[in-house]
Amino acid sequence: TLEEFRKLVVKSDGVNIVYLDQVASVTLGSEDYNTNVAFSGKKSVFIAIKVAPQANLLDVAQRVRDVVPDLQKQLPIGMTGKVVYDSTKFITSSIDEVVSTLIEALLIVTVVIYLFLGSVRAVAVPVIAMPLSLIGTFFLTLTCLVIVAPVGVLAGIYLNEYAPDNRATRAIMIAVTSLAGVPSIVHALFGLGAFVVAMHMGKSLLAAACTLAVMTLPVIITSTREALAAVPRNFREACWNLGASKWQTIRTIVLPNSISGILTGVILVVSRAAGETAPIMLTGAAAYLPLPENMPDKLMPYYLGDQFLALAMHLNVIARDVPNMPTEMKFGSALVLLCLILLINSLAIIIRVQLRRRKRW
Repeated sequence: TLEEFRKLVVKSDGVNIVYLDQVASVTLGSEDYNTNVAFSGKKSVFIAIKVAPQANLLDVAQRVRDVVPDLQKQLPIGMTGKVVYDSTKFITSSIDEVVSTLIEALLIVTVVIYLFLGSVRAVAVPVIAMPLSLIGTFFLTLTCLVIVAPVGVLAGIYLNEYAPDNRATRAIMIAVTSLAGVPSIVHALFGLGAFVVAMHMGKSLLAAACTLAVMTLPVIITSTREALAAVPRNFREACWNLGASKWQTIRTIVLPNSISGILTGVILVVSRAAGETAPIMLTGAAAYLPLPENMPDKLMPYYLGDQFLALAMHLNVIARDVPNMPTEMKFGSALVLLCLILLINSLAIIIRVQLRRRKRW
């Protein structure tokens, strides 16, 4: 209030107190008298909302629109409030245009393929098989990530922070490095013997995900170790001097400052898992799957024990096993797979750059 501003303490020596109203005139007024705001010819008050650097502009604008009706009910009689300018409308309209353009492009491509190839079968391959393969690839990489990320990150933390420098630790690091150089077909044979046969998983989504997890585990471990080692030791020593335990130091200081490198390794694992063919070909991916009677329930591989369609396997099948497949279809499928991997790698680079900008060292 105005009275509270007048009683602000300007100076105090322990005995005497000087208040603001004793040295200045405190009145209630406008910050700037050189500007007038009018809307539709009526005198108005303009309130601008600035978005914080880390905030999402669309979320902030939506929350403002949600509270405007409640604010209008609290205004005095004769005063109204409205949002006269919203910069997110252009962003929202752009997103809507992109979505509508993609839908229109899909329809146009479907019609063009049918007109040029004159076959419903040729149209069904990109329209049905490709989306189902993308969905299967998504389930596969998601399951692989759930398995390999916790194991790889914890292993990297142990090797970098807890493991002693002895022969056993060096032997483990040699094994991790050697595992990264094993060809994918060897991992496929290992997954077939270990997960499909020995552990009785059968050819399934879980067996394929476990095989990819073993194959990509060295990437997670190596990226985690390098990210943790990049954190200055002074950060750890300062935390220890304050009485924190080793795990508290890792959890509150080391991991937050190394998350960019760890996250980059995780996303690169996703890109590699999405493009592998040999490991999933022997452990769970199917060339085709019959459509069940209850399609909405089984159209996608929801269950870990089911076989699935994958984009890499789809490309392998149409390139080798399907007779009279148009060359354009083969190269088109390969282009979709390349774009998917490039998109994931680009996402990794963007996230890494954004997280590195937050570092203060």
